[in-house]
Amino acid sequence: MAIDLRSDTVTRPGPDMRRAMAGAEVGDDVYGDDPTVNALEELAADMLGKEAGLYVSSGTQSNLCALLAHCRRGDAYVVGQTAHNYRYEAGGAAVLGGIQPQPLDLAPDGTFDLDALAGHIVTDHMMYHFAVSKLLSLENTYNGVVLDPRYVSRAQELARSKGLSLHLDGARIWHAAVELGVPPAEVAEGFDTVSVCLSKGLGAPVGSVLVGSEAIIGEARRWRKMLGGGMRQAGVIAAAGIYALEHNIDRLAEDHARARRLAEGLAGIPGVTVVNRATNMVFVRLDGIDPAALQRRFGEVGIIVSAAPMVRMVTHLDISDADVETVIDEFARFAGA
Repeated sequence: MAIDLRSDTVTRPGPDMRRAMAGAEVGDDVYGDDPTVNALEELAADMLGKEAGLYVSSGTQSNLCALLAHCRRGDAYVVGQTAHNYRYEAGGAAVLGGIQPQPLDLAPDGTFDLDALAGHIVTDHMMYHFAVSKLLSLENTYNGVVLDPRYVSRAQELARSKGLSLHLDGARIWHAAVELGVPPAEVAEGFDTVSVCLSKGLGAPVGSVLVGSEAIIGEARRWRKMLGGGMRQAGVIAAAGIYALEHNIDRLAEDHARARRLAEGLAGIPGVTVVNRATNMVFVRLDGIDPAALQRRFGEVGIIVSAAPMVRMVTHLDISDADVETVIDEFARFAGA
């Protein structure tokens, strides 16, 4: 099997997860009759300290349902210039919701300058030339980096003082909780909605859950229907999500340890500079090495990496200690060729 480091979305469900899927009790989820989907939504909401949950097909759909539930046409949401739900989700909020993004530069640690943030928030009391800010969206983790809880509190306080709601793109919130050594609910605290992924690192084949209050999740459920996201006997995939939440969160610490070992092993290899290592991600700059040539060479020995604009390697439950050592050795061989 290839050593696939492109993302932690490439994991495959193991035998125990597949058995849970095969034995799942199902019903029509659009009618609210699928007991396994209901159980997953309740479990995720409880783990994140919220009232209700909504099971959706992807993190993109989850974030979009949240934005549509928070904002109306002509409203604005403040978001990072390189945040996933601005740059990498096909402009859905603008195209489908008429919601104007107000992107701001993000520091490498995923934070805004709070003074700049305050200066770009438009309130109802301002001139009618501008889209009114309704929502602040943060991302945790951001490129693997865990947001500083003190920063999160300050950003939340600023947003609340301006009358904004708060959304967290918490696709990898589980990594943040494990790295901080706190329950996931502590990372989710203070946000009106939180989107969490089941197929990034946790091993489920598909799905995300949006959590929040009963009222806003009810609104998001309507948007899910409009977006074509109503599912029928979805318990067969929801069961994988339950298994992931119950069995695969604590083991994320192993992924973090393997990413640390990978970064340590690559340090000092000529032409290879480790730019950052955070949770389960390692970012590498190649100096004097053709990224395309590296990808071709690695492909020949069964290693798959992303290499634009720099090499990103993501450890996950299908990557072993031996795999990490193989990758380090191949980098060294390639650099010395």
